[in-house]
Amino acid sequence: MSRRATITLLALLTVASALSVAPAEARGHDSGPGPGAGSGSGSDLGPDLGPAPVRGPEDCTGTACHFDVPPGTYDVRVRLGGEAAASTAVSGETRRTLLAETPTEAGASVTRSFTVNVRTPEGEPTGPDGTPGLDLVIGGSAPAPADIRVTPAGRHTRQIFLVGDSTVCDQPGDPYSGWGQQLPQYLRKGVSVANYADSGESTVSYLADPRLFATVRPLIRRGDLVLVQLAHNDKQTDEATYRANLEALVAGVRDRGGRPVLVTPIVRRWFNTDGTLNNGTALLVNGLGVDHPAVVRAVAAAHQVPLINLTARTKALVESLGVEGSKALYLYDEKRDNTHTSTRGATAYAQLVADELRGQSLLPAHLLR
Repeated sequence: MSRRATITLLALLTVASALSVAPAEARGHDSGPGPGAGSGSGSDLGPDLGPAPVRGPEDCTGTACHFDVPPGTYDVRVRLGGEAAASTAVSGETRRTLLAETPTEAGASVTRSFTVNVRTPEGEPTGPDGTPGLDLVIGGSAPAPADIRVTPAGRHTRQIFLVGDSTVCDQPGDPYSGWGQQLPQYLRKGVSVANYADSGESTVSYLADPRLFATVRPLIRRGDLVLVQLAHNDKQTDEATYRANLEALVAGVRDRGGRPVLVTPIVRRWFNTDGTLNNGTALLVNGLGVDHPAVVRAVAAAHQVPLINLTARTKALVESLGVEGSKALYLYDEKRDNTHTSTRGATAYAQLVADELRGQSLLPAHLLR
């Protein structure tokens, strides 16, 4: 960031910190719908939460904000914009994208709200605890935050739990990113993502490790969505075991009143000479000949579980980009890795998941950007 931009940001935060740190009052509509906003007023604020404790801009220094709050779910409201044209994004915790880059015209402002899950460990369930509280980073090509407010989320806030592997998880460092790490930017205030995906996990290990499904299951409330994508590490899991494990996950979610959603695995970027991905490596057929996406589809059909066919969606996208264009979705250039996604790839795949949440009415449209 340039010295001028830094000075501008600090000035804006100083002005914001002088505002009363009182319970947030109900505000009017956004100045404009902004990127990804739906039809209607464009307001992203939702109902007022009443006299809940509020943390504000006094908890920010430069581009970093730290809110000393216990684990839980929190609503964040940011007002963006200033005298000059700007473009601001917000990330937080373990590199989660919470608000995509949002442009504002000179002299205009917009208000955006989102809901954040704060937990320990803050990233992968088997990883380090991370930093206590809620940490946010103000970024973008020309950031202009004017105000920020954090309040405990209301009791009607929905949760999306993610059960998965390294292609889904909150990856701790560049250049890696899981699609679950990018999903929050497609959601509005009123729904949080609790990403319990973990690197290296199979259906076998996810059920066996007490830090994983045994930890997730008691947290599930009636009506919560639980998206399950496990396959990449079931390399030596036989079909009967794989099927039984998926059924156990579905039953465990339903026993808590949750709504399981089975997600077929993202493809590996492994091309045939004709430019297609029609091979076992790309389509997650394991060493025992188990066709993971086919088993996931079969379990979903047999148990009337909603299905997100992410294998088919990612296959279509990768093939449309071709051998060269699809490299940027994965870590081919950085690591010669055709399995794990870059931030660009994870963002694209998260959008596919969000599209399915909308298209299958798994979430109300007003909670999606």
